[in-house]
Amino acid sequence: MSVDTTTTEPADEPAGDPTGPTAYSASEAVRRILTSTGDTWAVVGLSNNRARAAYGVAAVLQRFGKRIVPVHPKAETVHGEQGYASLADIPFPVDVVDVFVNSELAGRVADEAVAIGARAVWFQLDVIDEAAFARTREAGLDMVMDRCPAIEIPRLG
Repeated sequence: MSVDTTTTEPADEPAGDPTGPTAYSASEAVRRILTSTGDTWAVVGLSNNRARAAYGVAAVLQRFGKRIVPVHPKAETVHGEQGYASLADIPFPVDVVDVFVNSELAGRVADEAVAIGARAVWFQLDVIDEAAFARTREAGLDMVMDRCPAIEIPRLG
């Protein structure tokens, strides 16, 4: 499936099918996750590698008041926050799981987010797994795919 990521305006909620092509980037879900889902964000794929997008996005989330929790096999402390090797290792509740792994691995992370009781899952730009989206939504979580919170959160004004 080809997805246009060049638009600078958030997609609107589709009129018909709630799982249609733009449902996974619906502006209402983006707003809800960023403003009312909670402030503890597990960032899967976050390490101290400053060249990786996760490093910069986590810094933006912190600037906007979110607590970031690095999740990476190295379990490094990043941006002053203790890291964990997996979502299951985090000893406190997580509100949002922000996913910086490729689409082939992302579905498993979404399933882990459901298993730990997260309230929402956010797949980063170019990370798309429609089956994972359907499973996650069916489990009652909000979910966004192919969007970046560091781009979206400043738009909230």
